[in-house]
Amino acid sequence: MPKGLRVTFLGGLGEIGRNCMALEQDGRIVVVDAGLMFPEPNMYGVDLILPDFRWLVERRDRVDGIVLTHGHEDHTGSLRYLLREVNVPLYGSPLALGFARHRLAEAKGLGRIEFIEVADLERRRIGPFEVEFVPVTHSVPSAHALAFHTSVGVVVHSGDFKLDASPIDGRRTDLGRLAALGEQGVALLLADSTNAEEPGYTASESSVGVALRRLFLERPERRLVVACFASHIHRIQQIADAAHLTGRRIAFMGRSMEANVKLARKLHLLRVDPADLIDVEEIGRYAPGEVCVVCTGSQGEPLSVLARLSRGDARGFSVGAEDTIILSSHPIPGNEWSVGRVIDDLHREGTEVIDSSSENVHASGHGRQGELRTLHQLVRPRAFVPIHGEYRHLVHHAELARSMGLAAKDVLVCEDGDQIEVSAKAVRRAGRVPAGLHYIDGATGDLDERPLEERRMLAEYGVVLVSSAVARATAELAAPVSVTTRGWFEGERDGDVVAHLEREVRDALADALAEGVLEADALSKVAQRAAGRLLGQRYRRQPVILAVVAVL
Repeated sequence: MPKGLRVTFLGGLGEIGRNCMALEQDGRIVVVDAGLMFPEPNMYGVDLILPDFRWLVERRDRVDGIVLTHGHEDHTGSLRYLLREVNVPLYGSPLALGFARHRLAEAKGLGRIEFIEVADLERRRIGPFEVEFVPVTHSVPSAHALAFHTSVGVVVHSGDFKLDASPIDGRRTDLGRLAALGEQGVALLLADSTNAEEPGYTASESSVGVALRRLFLERPERRLVVACFASHIHRIQQIADAAHLTGRRIAFMGRSMEANVKLARKLHLLRVDPADLIDVEEIGRYAPGEVCVVCTGSQGEPLSVLARLSRGDARGFSVGAEDTIILSSHPIPGNEWSVGRVIDDLHREGTEVIDSSSENVHASGHGRQGELRTLHQLVRPRAFVPIHGEYRHLVHHAELARSMGLAAKDVLVCEDGDQIEVSAKAVRRAGRVPAGLHYIDGATGDLDERPLEERRMLAEYGVVLVSSAVARATAELAAPVSVTTRGWFEGERDGDVVAHLEREVRDALADALAEGVLEADALSKVAQRAAGRLLGQRYRRQPVILAVVAVL
């Protein structure tokens, strides 16, 4: 058992997504967030990427709760998988828990889950920790920084945050409370590093509303389709306001969009005049300039509303030359290709497409260097670990912390799997735990790296199937060597390659039989090696080779 406080990083350090960490004191554990990450294009067949929860599952009887900083999927998306193994109370704002309830309701076999709502500046005793929920501004309402009051001092987790002087809901980052914590003494700061490379300050969310209103007013005869994150309630509010200003009816499209809008209106976080709302089926009754569609798909997700619109198979209506599509977002790293493909398809339909590269239709929810410096000045931590970002973001944030006066020994750049121990006087590294990528492949569940690598090889090089049969009694070939290819050979020229392969494998099998080899597995390996040697050395190709030699 650690004598002081131990922090274990299970995800979110070195990538955008999979945010998850655990604080441990007196043998008890509290988890902060349980997020997911979406796959890269070369992760064939992978739907989701989760943290590796083995370390937590092995200690499930010591976990007292899971605390959510906010409702985004990169912080809550893996709850359904974690709660199957570690069913403990879930703490968060009403909106964050509402988003979580919606996702968990779709999962089966979770049993009863205890949801505990918290208010701004509320303190909750969770195991050995007193956890304080400090309001911060982000791109989703009701986000929190967390202040853990521990035996070694206060640990501040910034959550995802920015310093927005004019937020849509008037709820600002509570700088006064952060300063008071700094006066009290903060042993460790864990802070968002997403925009640590960017100088200056992040634009206010309200600046997006100005751009949206102008774009709506400039296009009185065109139907407007605006795609954004379904969780970005402030953005949806500004889209709805612009639509109301220009006399447009609003149709919400996408299951997550419809669910989140319903929840936000119930919690009085989204204000939309019911008279402005129409169903998707009613869109055709109105002239293009009388309609605004708000939908999902700003990240190019293949099953999203915007992607279906780009392919012409969406429910309710199709887009064309009379439509303007606004992507009110910025591609998450790794999604650029998917977003680009959707934009290309929309242009093929003759639509006008506007995104953040040409208009101010998006503002980040993460603070830049100026805001990070303000946070450090207020909190004045004794030690610092940058979190939430790719590795270069963590390095830049660490450099910023040192420039603010922290000694190099008190600034640790960590990665997934690292553990640190915090005492009343210092912070130090304390080992590693398993924290690899956990792949989810549809309904089949877990997938490890080996089949994923085989899928990459299949996609890049194709597959070669080699088969034959041997008569045990005579130790001779009983069937000719057959070579079948998929995803590589094609045309008359490749017939010579196939013939060469067949000869090479036949000769290798003959040599093996002459040496007395008669086991099917051993002969199959001989055939595989012979084919691989020829393809690699002569043709410089490395397809997946499947060889089967039967012994009759």
